[in-house]
Amino acid sequence: MKCLKLKALTEPSAESNPDPNPNGSAVKILTFDLGNGSEVVYIPKFFPFNQAWNWFDYLNNEIPWSRPTIRVFGRSCVQPRDTCYIASPGLPDLIYSGYQPRAYSWDDYAPLKEILDAVHEALPGSSFNSLLLNRYKGGNDCVGWHSDDEKLYGSTPEIASVSFGCEREFFLKKKPSKRSHVSKERGEEPASKRSKKSSHTDQHSFTLKHGSLLVMRGNTQRDWLHSVPKRAKVEATRINLTFRHVV
Repeated sequence: MKCLKLKALTEPSAESNPDPNPNGSAVKILTFDLGNGSEVVYIPKFFPFNQAWNWFDYLNNEIPWSRPTIRVFGRSCVQPRDTCYIASPGLPDLIYSGYQPRAYSWDDYAPLKEILDAVHEALPGSSFNSLLLNRYKGGNDCVGWHSDDEKLYGSTPEIASVSFGCEREFFLKKKPSKRSHVSKERGEEPASKRSKKSSHTDQHSFTLKHGSLLVMRGNTQRDWLHSVPKRAKVEATRINLTFRHVV
């Protein structure tokens, strides 16, 4: 997959210092308004540095990781990252790219409940009941452009992503509008060429730091795609926990 070089989103729409984190220090929260009801919240130091490494070691060694075979564009391939799925009882099965992961219980891996509690405390009103863990064992491990817009997550899902280990780039780009599809069919000049200035606001990137929390909410899944692309020079491991609420 050829990865685009995206323009970084540098100016937050709001910044605040709320309650202290578990080690007693203030937490910086950056809120980014993507427009049209889409919003990203980023907390670079959600977990203290040493505690985050303790979580990393636990996750790396104790989680039953698997690297499944999936189907992409009608072809079978090995997923380019390890994965594990945790879900509360009674939820519908998770199926993506022709793969249905086994759903483990929160009680099977109690430390995950501690991380979940910390995320719930940071996001009042949230009620996550499922968790997809991904392990990127170097720069060739990645996830392509996609949005988490499945019906089981509702129309405006809040999705919280915690990162441990190696820093990786997280990219966002706006989904093509219906007008762009119509223009292409008519043979008109692409909107990106008609207005290069506006395209800059449709592409953003974040460097997800060790112990950070990133939250996508509102219409982000409806209007935006996200990815973690390959990086040839990256050799270290990153572990990502993505919390979702299945309706």
